Amino acid sequence: MVTIKKDPPTIQFTTDRQPMHIIAVDLQRDFTTEGGACYHFRPCVHFIRKTLIPFCRNQGILVAEIISDYRRPRPGAPLTHCEPGTPGYESDLSDDVRHPDVWVKCMHSPVWVRKNGGLAAKSPGPPYPDPVGFSNWLATVIGPPAEHNPIVLIGLTLDCCLLCTAQELFFRGYRVEFLIDAVDTYNGKQEEKQFLFQNPLGNWGRPVSWQALTEEKQTIP
Repeated sequence: MVTIKKDPPTIQFTTDRQPMHIIAVDLQRDFTTEGGACYHFRPCVHFIRKTLIPFCRNQGILVAEIISDYRRPRPGAPLTHCEPGTPGYESDLSDDVRHPDVWVKCMHSPVWVRKNGGLAAKSPGPPYPDPVGFSNWLATVIGPPAEHNPIVLIGLTLDCCLLCTAQELFFRGYRVEFLIDAVDTYNGKQEEKQFLFQNPLGNWGRPVSWQALTEEKQTIP
């Protein structure tokens, strides 16, 4: 009897490259706008709105985006927020700089998704892991890991979803950079942010300032 081995799932990589690859995490109005369910004053939001988005628009850079559908049922989550169909679910990124293929997660790690995630008119299913789906999404919007072209992470929050996202990128072979000016912790305290860059975030990526990042990119052909 001959056993036929099945090939692993195929990952299709895009070939077009950008001068900078950026992934935004949870830049939703429940986090970024006063009155939102998870709002705290966070300086990174102003920087993203006033500096980063205009830069991306000028350079023709599309920002890949991970957003959340935090409706219940969700283990360990007593509250619903970032609910599809509400203002809190909406992104703070403008349409002209957002990649059209948005990844919708339902837990802190981006590999966790749900049936009907992001669909306001349909009831959400329970969270389940989809690591292959997340890998395929990365292949589509970013391409394969490249030593000279790391992924720049921006958004919220540094002590939770950004950390989990950095780990998943690291496990897949991507180099990660945290754009210091464009990330913050849940409470927005800058001293806590600086502490986290030393440990544990240093295990998964490199913190880089906006000035240093833009100077580096100008030297890359």
